[in-house]
Amino acid sequence: MSAAKTSLDDYVPTLESGDRLTSTEFERRYEQMPELKKAELIEGVVFLSSPVSSDHSRAHSILGGWLLNYSGAHPETCSHNDGSVRLDVDNQFQPDAVLRRVSHGNATLGENRLLEGGPELVVEIAISSVSRDLYTKKHVYRRSGVREYIVWRVLDREVDWFELRDGEYVARTPDAAGIIESVQFPGLRLHVPALLAGDVAAVLRALS
Repeated sequence: MSAAKTSLDDYVPTLESGDRLTSTEFERRYEQMPELKKAELIEGVVFLSSPVSSDHSRAHSILGGWLLNYSGAHPETCSHNDGSVRLDVDNQFQPDAVLRRVSHGNATLGENRLLEGGPELVVEIAISSVSRDLYTKKHVYRRSGVREYIVWRVLDREVDWFELRDGEYVARTPDAAGIIESVQFPGLRLHVPALLAGDVAAVLRALS
């Protein structure tokens, strides 16, 4: 009888899309599911990712490499891919890529070495998640003080780059050469036409 009680006491339910949880309970369940690659808590609701398409993984690789190349030349920064970020009690996202300042940045390493707080720059690759990335998640990132937010809408062949100004996101547009340069990270330049054309070499050349 006591063994059965212990078993029930130790039981941890699995995560399911649509669950409404606190961030503490979300993390407790996530930790018990090592086979699960991506889950997010968005305004207190659990979202599990669908299988990742080749379009998404390719886009992820390009922008992750773009940030890694920049970070490699700027040791005061650090880039991350697919890491969990605790934004507030109702929101724990797993953005496709982030770039943050190592010292005196908005995001810090907290318990279990998860990032806490909004990194200076966040990138999301949007295919099936466009509505969340451009609405709910965008509002949460704004509230959390993410200074720059990039959404690559792969199927739409569009890149949205938002800068936080006076508490609101303002859309940035490319210059005459097709480039947008980060305000938070000077020299982090994105050649938008090259990105949309899949010209990785040109994307990386724009950094120099």
